[in-house]
Amino acid sequence: MGTIIIAGLGPGTSDDVTPAVQRALASADAVVGYKYYFQFVEPYLKAGCQCIDTGMKRERDRAEQAFRLAEEGQTVVVISSGDAGIYGMAPLIYEMQQQCRTADGDCVSTPHPTVDVQVLPGISAFQKAASLLGAPVGHDVCLISLSDLMTPWDVIERRIRAAATGDFVTAVYNPKSHGRYWQLYRLQELFLEERSAATPVGYVRQAGRPEQEVKLTTLGDFEPEDVDMFTVVLIGNSQSYVADGHFITPRGYYRRQADETQKVGQQIMTESFRTIASELKRQDYPLDHKWALLHAIHTTADFDMENILYADPQAVETIYNKVKSGELTTIVTDVTMVTSGIRKGALQRLGVEAVCYLSDPRVAGLAAREGITRTQAGIRLAVEEHPDALFVFGNAPTALMELCDLIRKGKARPAGIIAAPVGFVHVCESKHMVKPFRSIPKVIVEGRKGGSNLAATLCNAILTFDDAAELNPGRDL
Repeated sequence: MGTIIIAGLGPGTSDDVTPAVQRALASADAVVGYKYYFQFVEPYLKAGCQCIDTGMKRERDRAEQAFRLAEEGQTVVVISSGDAGIYGMAPLIYEMQQQCRTADGDCVSTPHPTVDVQVLPGISAFQKAASLLGAPVGHDVCLISLSDLMTPWDVIERRIRAAATGDFVTAVYNPKSHGRYWQLYRLQELFLEERSAATPVGYVRQAGRPEQEVKLTTLGDFEPEDVDMFTVVLIGNSQSYVADGHFITPRGYYRRQADETQKVGQQIMTESFRTIASELKRQDYPLDHKWALLHAIHTTADFDMENILYADPQAVETIYNKVKSGELTTIVTDVTMVTSGIRKGALQRLGVEAVCYLSDPRVAGLAAREGITRTQAGIRLAVEEHPDALFVFGNAPTALMELCDLIRKGKARPAGIIAAPVGFVHVCESKHMVKPFRSIPKVIVEGRKGGSNLAATLCNAILTFDDAAELNPGRDL
């Protein structure tokens, strides 16, 4: 009885044919495959070796022909482009060998199941494409074929969603043909629901062949019309980036090195932030807004923050720059619980003072004389001494309303406002009142939610904004 060797030829040049495959071709009595690929194997064949073409899309006929020849005692090499086990001939030949067995192991149809079947791997198209783009598959990777000839589209779409949600680097095979023009558009739409529009995307046409084309773009700018059936598309994960024209997905060595220098508490906080970032509904938030959002969710474990955390454009970054430049040196809070939650290490590092006037001996008398709350009185005193401070509210809507009144009277000119009072009376109104001050950068927790811990963590997000790009919270713990 003969042998069937299923050999992957690589993407299409002799340079990418492995020595093991070359030796198998040299031993072959017959080669079975699609005629286009014979040009790549002819230099390795011995005299008299048959090259049998079964035509395009005739995979079953190809397998049956291979078994017939092997029955005659011949050594048959079945060739596939790329790797024969990845969308290639290997699964079909093994299936055909098994399908002709009965429960007792007897053969009920030809070819005989006793034919020896071997598989020799080849360089897959996605591997060749990846090498031309740089190092895009440095971490977990998923392969998806958009061909629905064998797989229903609803199954393919579920797999696309899973790959996008799971943050896999994703290689897309069979992305498009004359009859399948819309599937790649749908894949892009699904990925944009989970990934940033800035996610790197690379695609290679005719990888390794003279017609080779290599292109690099982003998920948002990717144009499916540029792709055809000879193209492999690679979509990065949330950590992928482009540097010097190379598409890179880091394995994590440098992050691990950084992690080893962190304290245990900081490591836990860092891992929590990474988890939150991976579960956000949107991945394209501006960095400063995302930094504040990660702090808010980390403190509350409430992903509704994604819906209710409002920030003026560049508000966090603008206030941080005022701190960094020395323009902002004082933070005023409405209650002492907020002051307590602001990181002392960050305050010291940046030369900033956090104060609360609620315990000031002047407050009680002022509140009694004016018929106002103690927090209102505290804000009045604070504005007299620090009119250009960052004002942070985590408890008292009346204090926030007092500040709004003083701004309108020209007595206060805050460097910024964090508005996160909590409760049921005047809370929403106080937050609406602060929004019209467009020249003042603001971060607001909309609706009834808020609290001292939330106000403090938003303040901490501002003070640690220089750590945002590295997603490295907790330095001042």
